[in-house]
Amino acid sequence: MPGFNFRAMDERGRIVSNRMDANNLDDLESRLSNMELDLINCGEVTTKSTRISGKKIPRQEMITFCFHLEQVLGSGVPLLEGLSDLRDSSDNPLMQALVAALVEDISTGTALSQAMEKFPQVFDEVFTSLIRAGEQTGNLQIIFSNMAETIKWQDEIAAKTKKMMMYPSMVLVLVLGIFFFMMIFLVPQLVSFIKEMGMELPIYTVALINTSDFVLKYWLLILGVPIAAFFGISFAIRINSTARYMFDWVKLHIWLFGPIVEKSIMARFTNTFSMMYGAGITVLDCLVVCEKVVGNKVLSKVIEDVQEMISDGESISSSFKKTMVFPPLVLRMLAVGESTGALDKSLMNVRYFYDREVKDSVEKLQGAIEPILTVFVGALMVWIILSVLAPVYEVMSKVG
Repeated sequence: MPGFNFRAMDERGRIVSNRMDANNLDDLESRLSNMELDLINCGEVTTKSTRISGKKIPRQEMITFCFHLEQVLGSGVPLLEGLSDLRDSSDNPLMQALVAALVEDISTGTALSQAMEKFPQVFDEVFTSLIRAGEQTGNLQIIFSNMAETIKWQDEIAAKTKKMMMYPSMVLVLVLGIFFFMMIFLVPQLVSFIKEMGMELPIYTVALINTSDFVLKYWLLILGVPIAAFFGISFAIRINSTARYMFDWVKLHIWLFGPIVEKSIMARFTNTFSMMYGAGITVLDCLVVCEKVVGNKVLSKVIEDVQEMISDGESISSSFKKTMVFPPLVLRMLAVGESTGALDKSLMNVRYFYDREVKDSVEKLQGAIEPILTVFVGALMVWIILSVLAPVYEVMSKVG
């Protein structure tokens, strides 16, 4: 969105010079008029800070966006006026530019969903599909309310996941730093002292010496191979669909983390499905979008299989049952929702089930990782101390 350097006059006749972002000259005059200023002259400038192409809006800003429009629509204020108020009150330059672009499109007769489709990095396919359904059914206020709650939930899950990974990562880096320091600097000095004793060394001391020699000789390879493997795998999953499928399969089955990843994806899937179905979107259209939302090739294939079975005339619950992925409680809820016509509420119960499972699993994993890392560090220290002191103690015993 362009900006304008302007000169204007207030109601007392004083000249005001400043800069303001606006879509065009008419928009600038309108905004200055709201501030009780009369435009004298202006010059257009562009700034990189207000360009939103390819940039994402923080989740907190999106929550504010949805909550604001929910309140505006619930109060009977026209959508265009509500967006204009949000544009003028936002402190985030990206959000200001985004809302200003929406205002400009809507003022020319474009639907809100069509205006949002121009910014896929901000409004994904789920968001725009829900807004389009809300425009058709007149339930935009409910859609924005549901989206605000969903983004809050996503933000909470992301924060928990980040917290879960941060502590183990920090401790692991610390442990590796201690290990390399001991093997490269400390142990070689102790080894020279031990060898001077001229005695037969115990097996754990020999293992420590051999480990230290190996680290000293191949430390560059030890550090380089994991880094090269990381970039190699990342490149492979970007260019090869089979490699991506195998990587996603490993994510779902890896020890400790796999079940949490699967439950988190299932929670996102059921949440998206329930919102879209509740907004009046057909089951098959919901599944088409959900297939892209899950972000996992293995589960995307499962959802694709469900689509085919439903298209062939099978019921929703039996189609999900044949995938052998969903637990019995979830399948029972789907069957009840399908028979009672309240599938969206049943799916929200499923999301609650998975959400609770994810939170419980994250808390349990956090509780399990800390003692495991503590035991590992303790075992490393005991090994080094025992390998050094045992020969010294044996020599002193013989002298005594």
